[in-house]
Amino acid sequence: MRMSGKLFIVATPIGNLKDLTLRAKETLEAVDFIACEDTRVTSKLMASIGAKKTLIALHQHSSSEAVIHRLLKGENAAYVSDAGTPGVNDPGGKLVADALEKGIAVIPIPGASALTAAISVCGFPMENFTYLGFAPHKKGRQTFFKEIAERSEAVVFFESTHRLLKALEALSSTLDKRLTFVGRELTKMHETLYRGTAQEVLEQVKATSDKGEAVIIIAPKNFK
Repeated sequence: MRMSGKLFIVATPIGNLKDLTLRAKETLEAVDFIACEDTRVTSKLMASIGAKKTLIALHQHSSSEAVIHRLLKGENAAYVSDAGTPGVNDPGGKLVADALEKGIAVIPIPGASALTAAISVCGFPMENFTYLGFAPHKKGRQTFFKEIAERSEAVVFFESTHRLLKALEALSSTLDKRLTFVGRELTKMHETLYRGTAQEVLEQVKATSDKGEAVIIIAPKNFK
């Protein structure tokens, strides 16, 4: 009986292509095919390392059935998100769950992550924190920021491009003097780090740019 293949969960750069690890590169070159969030994005990554592989799109509305079928036939596969470590705001978690249910070996290939990159430079005590994913665009947005203010531990969330100012305005009205950190365009050419009260960071962002995705960290309530 032929053994099933292995599923490698590969972290990819969040902006700077030099952050692709040697192990990640070797894995992407060695697998039989790659499941990815967006084939257009992954095609550029593969071109940068001079490798060609069959790419299968796996987004939040698609089924993992085709990927699982090939793994069960003995092929090895990698899964990559558009950027960073899979399983955070992408379909990777569902694919992993489906693979484990079928007894397929799942192997992490760690690397870049916007979440940990921001945590490493925020300067807040982060032994205990809550991660909330992306802020809602419309429905539930007001409640989202109110609940952040009520939490005593550090809070981390992502904000999409051009919504950073609105997020900081909302935080300014609820957080008072609680410290806030923003990492914008992390690892990219226009990477900018901001730190201060939400109002102070809002003014700093207005003086620079609100373009690009951002990681926002709210310090614990008792941190000065």
